[in-house]
This record gives sequence, structure tokens and C-alpha cells, in this order.
Amino acid sequence: MEVRSVSPVFVGRGPEVAELNRAVESADSGTSQTVLVRGEAGVGKTRLIEELLRTVETRPAVVAVGGCVEVGGDGIPFAPFSTALRALWQQLPEEVRTASAGQEELLSRMLPDLRPSALVGHGDDDNVRLFELTARILERLAENRLIVLVIEDLQWADASSRHLLGYLFRSRRNGRLLIIASYRSDDIHRRHPLRSLLAEVDRLRSVQRIEVRRFDRVEVFKQLTGILHVQPDPHLLSEIFERSDGNAFFVEELARSYLERGQVGLDDLRDLLLVRLESLTESSQRVARFAAEGGSAVGYRLLQAVAGLPEDELLEALRGSVLAQVLVPDPDGSSYRFRHSLVREAVSDSIMPGERALINRRYAEALEANPSLARAGELATRLSHHWYHAHDDVKALQMSLSASVEARSRYAYAEQLRSLERAMELWHKVPDQARLRLPPLGPTEVYPARDGRDDEARVCHVDLLAAATSAARQSGDPDRALNLAREALQLLPPDREPLRATWFWTQQSLLMQELNRSDGWQELNTALELVRDSPPSAVQAEVLVQVANWRVLHGAGPESMPDVERAVDCAVRVGAEDLELNARITRCRLKAERDVDGESLAELYEVRRRAESLGAVGMIGRVNTNLVSILEGMGRSEELVAAAHHGIEVCRLLNLAEAEAWVHGNLSVSLFSLGRWAESDAALDEAAAVAQSYKSRGLITHRRAHILLARGEVDAAAGQLAVARRLLGTEDFQPQLLFGLVQTTMELAARQGLLGDARAEFLRADATGLTSGPVRYSLPMLCAIAAIEADNRGSATAAEARPEILAAVRRAASRLDVVFPVSQAFRCLLDAQLQWAESGDAVELWAEAVAAFDALQRPYELGIAHLGHARSLLAAHQRGEARDALVTAHRIAGRLGARLLSRDVEALAQQANIAPADKPASAPQSSDSESLGLTQRESEVLALIAAGYSNRRIAERLYISQKTASTHVSNILAKLGVSSRTEAAGIAYRRGLVDG
Repeated sequence: MEVRSVSPVFVGRGPEVAELNRAVESADSGTSQTVLVRGEAGVGKTRLIEELLRTVETRPAVVAVGGCVEVGGDGIPFAPFSTALRALWQQLPEEVRTASAGQEELLSRMLPDLRPSALVGHGDDDNVRLFELTARILERLAENRLIVLVIEDLQWADASSRHLLGYLFRSRRNGRLLIIASYRSDDIHRRHPLRSLLAEVDRLRSVQRIEVRRFDRVEVFKQLTGILHVQPDPHLLSEIFERSDGNAFFVEELARSYLERGQVGLDDLRDLLLVRLESLTESSQRVARFAAEGGSAVGYRLLQAVAGLPEDELLEALRGSVLAQVLVPDPDGSSYRFRHSLVREAVSDSIMPGERALINRRYAEALEANPSLARAGELATRLSHHWYHAHDDVKALQMSLSASVEARSRYAYAEQLRSLERAMELWHKVPDQARLRLPPLGPTEVYPARDGRDDEARVCHVDLLAAATSAARQSGDPDRALNLAREALQLLPPDREPLRATWFWTQQSLLMQELNRSDGWQELNTALELVRDSPPSAVQAEVLVQVANWRVLHGAGPESMPDVERAVDCAVRVGAEDLELNARITRCRLKAERDVDGESLAELYEVRRRAESLGAVGMIGRVNTNLVSILEGMGRSEELVAAAHHGIEVCRLLNLAEAEAWVHGNLSVSLFSLGRWAESDAALDEAAAVAQSYKSRGLITHRRAHILLARGEVDAAAGQLAVARRLLGTEDFQPQLLFGLVQTTMELAARQGLLGDARAEFLRADATGLTSGPVRYSLPMLCAIAAIEADNRGSATAAEARPEILAAVRRAASRLDVVFPVSQAFRCLLDAQLQWAESGDAVELWAEAVAAFDALQRPYELGIAHLGHARSLLAAHQRGEARDALVTAHRIAGRLGARLLSRDVEALAQQANIAPADKPASAPQSSDSESLGLTQRESEVLALIAAGYSNRRIAERLYISQKTASTHVSNILAKLGVSSRTEAAGIAYRRGLVDG
């Protein structure tokens, strides 16, 4: 049946169409694009996208459209992606098969009707491979053609679909791929689950946003002219414009009412929707009511089974609904959906309570009698919903548990949580006998069976709380998880159920730390006491592992090694290899501080290999994070870069977003150390795009503050530092989170002329033990305060407190065991700074610092050492050598873009009447670049253009997308007033911006 659209003309939307067409052009040229389309219900989002797809049809492109499906208040897990992937499978079966080779079982979780998947074990991050597989399929298909993926109605998206879409938004993929997603902005209330995704998207510069606005009076006039085939009279135009408020769908509805009744005359638009329904025959109204309870879309065979009408009468009823555009058939005719969600809502709201229960019972009975009426993977979710609204509490409870297992098998943890919440609501409403026949929940991590009971197979309320706690934590809702864990502990008698109580106390400790509510030790210690004298078990092993991890995170040193070894032994005895690997990572971390021979590093590489071969997802993230951190602590920055790229690749493959953020953050530190500051910035951008926790976001923000300060952007650094402090909080004192914060705070205060504040920050850190190690953190912090004192040695007002500060620095330094070359270099720097601060005579010590950092290829510290050496040489009246040192320091600062160091060098040179001018070897000088209107990043891009780099190589070198590189190149050509890259390179050489 073919139905003509109510509005045969497409009105307005010029800017929106132009922006979408630009996205199509960019995607078709090989730069993937993502577009988010928002607007209120009925404003014209779908029509806008349909118009775009009509233009795409003229290209060799493949389009896949998936709509989010709502069943009552529940979203079907991965529904839009299942629909879209099914469309891609139908159009490109061989290429999809090739792209998913070896992952067929995983793909069947998204397309369960292609190949039923067997239930397998699940870990903390089971859905990560599914996300990466989806992204890989899209990327492979987009290698040879334009792929347009449209996801509609995100306001109904289930949490798994939201997480997957967020992953696709964050991932920077190659190929000719355009992703368009739309949502109803007026549905996004303050607590709507889509808000978190939208907040994340707001931070992603790679996502384009299109706001579909309401029509103005002129556009409504054009729309009505198209519908009525004549120009509307002014009175009708005014009435419809005012009543519709420019909403395109409501304009159509009011116009149709006018055509059918001769007047608009309705109290409100919802009444209009019901009037449309009432104009249908009784059979059509009945079918519409049944369809409304079946969700936003209902299959024809299912509707046939529940409507209770002969097929001829059902078809006639559907015909009437379709002609009236209450219902719209899907293109393949297998299912029907309401033309607009407001229509379905209005119809559903008009159903009497008793009739609603009857309709839902029919749905449930029909699905029980013939499960094939529901799509694979949706049966339990639908039955749970229908039995619940049919008020059959027993069956609703049973199916809610089955639905939770179904959701977990598809890594849909938010949907699992929703089903478990419903089960908990119904728990006390059903008879005791009914709770004895419940389906099993399946395993929940190391959560144990009931202690010493003969009814271990039965599901109890605490089991529901355990499964819900795990689901809430895994779905990114730690607040809800914490409340559930607390509720369970109120129900559990520790003397009778010590292992279960232990599990919940351990979860509560982890959640308190994650939420920055406390350090979590009280809860963890309670768990430890409960299992201290118990036989070895997985629960006990987990507690011991978490205790060992906690001690190391909160500053314990070698004295915590017995705890770590005990954790390793217990995990080995109970056969919990994941926990064993976890404890071994902690052991390596403790040993690495003094591991000159590299034994702990070798073990860490072995743990990484073993974790990856086992597919131990949680440990893969942790080992890759700790490996790169330890490498930087040893000064092996180049090796870290290789290890980080491996870790990033693996974390992306498994969608370990938080672990990826930590790896990127550590990579940024090493790239900064190596003098590759533009790449360091890019790594931070990558980290910020995927970071989830307060802690990772806080550390990333602090790194931005540190780099901004080195570049001389003091105010910007202060702003970022304040944000970092808020993110890191004050309730969970983890030293590794605070070292850099303290150092940057001191340096910033000194640059702002607040010497007293800098000193106070140091004394607080010293009092809390932050100056006692680890060496990799404490020694640079001691260098920072010593440099501040050295810089202020000529100030009479600062002299009184200086001896106390310097004495504290020397005491702290004497406690540090310096074993690695990088630490020895910092110790040389510290000795020189202390000697300069105390006596001003430190030529030899500064020379030693220069030699130490020169051997390590750490240019920023080398520039600082050259500056200090120049000061001491000037004091010794060795002007020639001092000038050489200043020239070298100035060259280093210019190449790095370290404007703070440049200013210090220039200030000393001016004071000594020495000209340190020297052109950087491979990057534009900021003054010349700025005279051309170029930004720092554009200057870096220009240097690469002059070196013959393509956009792709520029993107790879600077860790930016090809689209961003292309934009920089275009801006440079425009600012230089040239039309080619060759001309731009010529100007760069003629102006001396790069070496010839």
C-alpha cells in the first residue's frame, strides 16, 4: 500500500540541508563525519534526514537506518543497531561476513536471528568487543563506498545503544562513513538518561550539531500552501500558525483537520490526535489501541495474534489507520509504527486501565504461545513488560529475571539493571511458593553461594541486590550501585553470611573511591576482618588483592609487599587467575621503584601477554595502564611510546575507555618529556575524549594546566588547575594524584608573585609525606620548590624563611633512593638549584645537570639546566660561555614553544646585555608566525607543509584527524594569501620560519 505524505512539499531548512550536504561531501572524500540532529517532537527531523537520503541515492552509497524502539518505558537493547546492521547485511552480505570473520558468535548478539548465540561467561567489560566489532564492520564497509548510518529517536535509546553510539562518536575512524543521530529535545528532562551522552558529545569537537527549529510564519504559509494546494487565507494561516507554534507535524495535523471538518476548532493538539483516532472505524480504533501497547513498532503477525480480528477485517482496519496516517507501515510491510510518537502516546493514554491490562495479557499470551513473534533476544524483555502491565506479578517476576539474564548475555547492563529493579519491586508482592520456582540469575563476578545452605540454587532477595549492584556499576551508575550494596548489607547477618557480606563491603569500598566519597578503607577493612580467618576462597582472594592495591595507591611502600604476596598466593590457591594477575601487577609496581635490572618490568610484560591471551578484559586495561606509568618512572620514555601505542590499540579494541584515557595521559607525559609537545597535546585531547572517572579527568586537566604554564599561559593554567582540584576532590587521598598538582600549584603561585603561597603548599606536602617518594614524583617536586627559592635568592623579604624551606628540601632528598639515570639527572638539577639558592656558586653542579639531561634527550629540563648554568657562569664572569648557554636554552625554548623558559632566558640576557637570539631549527618562531596571523598549531602545521608532509602524514605526526589537518592547511593558505602548499612553503622559507 502506498500512501502520499500529508505535506507534499519540503519547506525551508536551507542552512540545515547545506550543513548535512557538507558532511556528506567530507565523508565521501574519506573523512568520516558524525552529525547530531536535535529538535522537538514533530519539528521535522525525520523529514530533513529523508531529504538528505534522497540526495545520497544519487551516489554509490549504502544507507542503513535504525530507529530506537520503546516498549512502555523500556528500550530494547541495541535495537537501532540491530536494524541497521541487518540492513547492511542484506545489502553487503559478503563484506559484512568478511569484516566479522572469527567474531560470528559476537555478531549474533547484535543480530541474534542470524545465528543463535550460546551463553558464555561474562566479565566486567563484556560488551567492549561488541562495540569494537560494530565499529570495525562500519570502517571496513566504508573503505570502498560511502556508508550512511542513521540512528533515529535517541530519546528512546536503551543504555547499551547509547554507550555504543558514544563509542562511535568518540572513536576517530577512517573511511567514507557518515553517522547521523537524531533525538527529541523536548523529551530530555533533567533526569533523562540521554543527558550524560549529550554532555559527553558537547565536549567532542568532532561531532557536528544541527538544531532543527520551528517554522516561522512564512514557512508555515509555504507548508499550508503545499498541503491545501491553495494559499491559505490570513485567518486560517494565523490560527494554524499560532496553534501549531510552527511545529511542522502539528501544522499538518491542523491542516488535515481543516480539510476534513472545515474548521480547526480544537481545544489542544492532543485532543486533535484523539479526534483523528475517533474518526476511524471501531475496528481501526481497536487495532490502534492494541498497536499502542505493543511499543513504537509492532509486527503484523504479533498484531494479528492479539487483535482478535479475522485477517480480512484486520487488514481493512490497518488500511483505515494507514490512510489516516495514524499508522505507517515499515518498508518491508512486516510491522507498523505510529506516524508520530505523540499519536501513540495519545492513543495509549486514552485506553482504560482494565482494557490496558487485557491488551498486555494478550500480548504476553501470544508471545508465550509463539516466541517467534518477537525478534530474537527481545522475548524475555517484552514478556516482562507485558506481564507487568497485565498485573500478573508472578509471571512478571519470573520474566524480569529472565530478561535480566537476556540483557546481560548481550552486555546490556543498564537493561539488566532495569529488569532487576522491576524484579525487586515485585519480590514481596508474590507468594512465597512463587519465589521457589524462579529462574537462575547466573554468576555475578565472585559473588558466592549462600554459606552452608542446602538451597543454594534458589534466588533470594540479596542475590537480586548483588546482581543489581554489579549491573549498576558496570552500566556506569555508581550511585545506584552504592545504595544497592548498602541495602544488601542491612539485610545480611555477617555472622551467618560472612562471604556475601564481604563481597558487598568490597563493592562498597570500590564505589566510595570511585565516587570520591572517601578513601574506602573503612569498608575494605571491614571486609578483611570478615574473611581474615576463613578458608581460602575467591571472595577472600579478591579482598586481599583490593587491600594490596589500596595500600599501594594510598602511599604504602615496600612495607606492603607481604600483603601483595599473600594476595598472589591466595589467588593461586583458589585458581582465580584474573585475581592473580591483578596482584602481580601491584607487586611489579612496588618493585619497579628500585628495579635497576628490569625484572619487574619483564614480569609486567609477561602479565600483559597472559592477560591478553586469556581475554581478561579488566586486567588488560590495568596492566597496560601500569606498564606505561612504570616505564616513564624509569625514564624509558621512548619505550613507553611504543608500549602506549600497543595499549591504546588494545584498549580501543576492547572499548576500555577509562584505561585508554590513562594510557593516553601517560603517553602525553612522555611525549612532553621527549620534547614532542604538539603530540603531547594531541594525546591529552585523545585522553579527554574517552575519560570517564573524576580521577582520570582530574589528572588530564592537571596535565593541561602544567603544559599551559610551561607555554606561559598563566591565567589559563590557573583556570585548569582549579578545575583539576575540583575533579580530584579531597576525600580520597591518593598521593599519585597529588604530586603533580602540588608541583604545578607551587610553580603557578611563584609566577603570580605569591611566594608565600608556594612555600605554604610545599610545607603542607612535606608534612603529609608527599616528599618521601616515590622518587619519580617527589624529586621533580623538590626541584620545583628549590628553583623557586633560587629564583628569589636576591629578594630580601624572602630571605628569612628560605633556610627552613631549603633544609626541608635537603631532608626530603636524603630519604630518596635514586637509582635510574633520569632520577640521577633530577638529583643533579636539585643539587645545582640548592647550591645556587644558598650561595650563588654552582657552575660545576649546573654543568653536571646539563650533561645528565643532554644524555637523556629531555629538552625542557635541559633548557632549564642551560639557563641555570648561564646564571652561574655570569656570576663567575664567564660571559662567553654564558652566552653560549643562553643561546642553547633560547633555541630549545623556541623549538618547544616553552614561552615561560623563553621569557626567563630573555630577561637574563637583557639584564646581562647579551643577545640570545637564535632561530629554532624546525619550527616557526612565534614572533614571525604571529605577524602572519598564525596560531601556534598552525605554525607547527606550516613547518610540516614545508617539509613536504601530506594531510594524512600531518594528522599522524600531530595526532589529529585528517579533517582537522585539512582545516589547518586551508586556514594557513588563506592567511598567507596563497593558493597552494608550494607557495606556502616558499613563504615559510623566505621569511625564515623554517630552516632551508
